[in-house]
Amino acid sequence: MAKRLLGSRQRDQFSLKFGQASFDLLSDFLINLNQKNKDNIGSLSKCCGSFKQKRLLECIFLICEELKLDPSVGYNATELLQRFMIKHLTALLVASATADASEPRSLEDAIFDQLREKFPLILFSCVQLANKMSLTRHMIDTSMAVCFLHFLGLSVSKKTVLESELMVFKGLEFRLNFPNPLTYVETLLEVLGHNEPSVPVKRLYHLCRHVLQFITLQKAAIYDGLLKVTTQRSSPTKEQREKFVEVTEDCMLLGVGVIAVATFILYYRKWEQVIGELSHITGLSVQSIQDFSHVTLAHIV
Repeated sequence: MAKRLLGSRQRDQFSLKFGQASFDLLSDFLINLNQKNKDNIGSLSKCCGSFKQKRLLECIFLICEELKLDPSVGYNATELLQRFMIKHLTALLVASATADASEPRSLEDAIFDQLREKFPLILFSCVQLANKMSLTRHMIDTSMAVCFLHFLGLSVSKKTVLESELMVFKGLEFRLNFPNPLTYVETLLEVLGHNEPSVPVKRLYHLCRHVLQFITLQKAAIYDGLLKVTTQRSSPTKEQREKFVEVTEDCMLLGVGVIAVATFILYYRKWEQVIGELSHITGLSVQSIQDFSHVTLAHIV
């Protein structure tokens, strides 16, 4: 990667500031993010993506918007919810199977009935924990949380809210700092600005946030289109779909795709230049970035 790199994000209470990170910091941050992306792809669960469905994401984003939280909170909350629910469900099913294997179906139904009642609060707890991790000044204390949940029709006490947060925190083994798609977008933009100062990354950033949210909410349709382009088949096989799951969880590909789409919209003349630089930064092929961009743009227009 020589001296051409990406930059990290430097955030104050109100805005993102590009170009303030040193080369050494950028280098370490890029290597770390790349490794975490590889580790995540290499350890995907069979339930991967089950709790990243459009309706759940819309709910998380709307809560963040209503509470005026930083956009990164929504993406962090999504990661926390996905990881916690997989661990929690697995633990409940294993425990139930051990306790009584005579009627597995009725036990599963009982577990899901129980979760259906608790799930809205679990989702909100993930938002709360993600917001606390963001270290912004706009914190939602327990009293505000209870009032907001009452507004949503959930009758809960302060104790219940705190117990739910603690349950999620313990379920995640006290680990809350997971990379999310917005982190990759911000980091890649920083690198892009470091390598190509002529690219107006500050202006791109604002559009990138909207593009990322669009792709996140339209993920199923966009990645289905990308799968068909990649396999050159209108009806990909089951095996092809199973292998493609890794692509759907590749945050580095998503990050470069978001920037490429935003660049196409704002600065088409620089599109090929930016794609070439993003390919150099990440090692992803130019063709892969172009395919992602074209599929996404087809859904936007």
